[in-house]
Amino acid sequence: MKRRLVVVGSGQHFVSGISYYTSLLAQELSSNNDVSVVLLRRLIPRFLYPGKDRVGSEIMGPDLHHELPTFNGIDWTLVPSLWRALRFVRREAPEVIILQWWSASALPAYLALARHARRNDLTIILELHEDLDTAEARIPIIGPLVKRGLRRLVRQAAANVVHSEFDRERMITTLGLRPDRTFVIPHGPYEMALGGTRVERSGVNTCRILFFGTIRPYKGLEYLVQAFDRLPRENDNWHLTIVGETWEGWTVPFEHLELSPFQQDIEVVNRYVPDAELPDLFANADLVVLPYLRSSASGPLHLTMAAGLPVVLTRVGGLIDATEGYEGAVLVEPADITSLVEGVIAARALVGKRFPDPRSWNETVTLYDQVIEQAIQAGKSSAST
Repeated sequence: MKRRLVVVGSGQHFVSGISYYTSLLAQELSSNNDVSVVLLRRLIPRFLYPGKDRVGSEIMGPDLHHELPTFNGIDWTLVPSLWRALRFVRREAPEVIILQWWSASALPAYLALARHARRNDLTIILELHEDLDTAEARIPIIGPLVKRGLRRLVRQAAANVVHSEFDRERMITTLGLRPDRTFVIPHGPYEMALGGTRVERSGVNTCRILFFGTIRPYKGLEYLVQAFDRLPRENDNWHLTIVGETWEGWTVPFEHLELSPFQQDIEVVNRYVPDAELPDLFANADLVVLPYLRSSASGPLHLTMAAGLPVVLTRVGGLIDATEGYEGAVLVEPADITSLVEGVIAARALVGKRFPDPRSWNETVTLYDQVIEQAIQAGKSSAST
């Protein structure tokens, strides 16, 4: 049955992986439903944002308003943007509001939208990409306050969506999610990196390794830099490209890089790259390494699987579930340089092959439509009791 939905998530002004996910999910759900979108525009005061220098830049593709009815967007001040957003929601008259949760900055707007939903008998689905960002969790007072507010959102949701069994079990414990109303829906593929042109470089048997994503303490990049130094070079040459924007002032990986005897084989692109650069970036990689120390999900992983490349990643969080069925994945232990070296060597043997991505948006949408129906029924049952 076709339903009227409003998807709420991150816009392009403070672009991040959730901006892409919100856009793709809304477009894919619109194949079976009437979908409109509310975007959070200015999440926090610009000077506080780790990527403040590129806020507002045209990094993503076309805005959602070209595809779907879109309100862009709610600002951190809430006034007057929240009132306008609520007016937009009333005009769209949805049955279901789907809230994308990824950041504490979304909490005030989401509590207001949830209150509107309750007063108007709308069904709330809360999709949890994370419980609390690691940097936000370290801010005094903020962490406990946000977790309290998030628990309130959880109680108001007729269904909660996560991306892995790991997160399902973890958040049932940490947030008090109801097991019968918490569903695992795999993350759909990110195909923005397809269609690039490979440039052949000089060097016999050179294997090109790519690290892609924001550079933060939990990403484990410093372990990859140290592992790069230990790779065998009797029969192979290696080249490492590091592409990502530094957050939280995390310079430890670059301190190790300065000490590397193979600095000449390491290239650093220290910025948030726009969509237009992704295809060539992945076309010129032989394998990708994601040495995370923790993770619920990973946009760079889904870019890699869509491109069909071998990937070395750690056995942490939701990454094990995310790579289930992907034959190009080599799993290693976190914070273990020896294990990482062995994983890269194993992935080197896979270079040249392309692996089918086991994830699809068809699967995501099918499961989502099922959850939407169950959430509507659960909302009706709650209203009648």
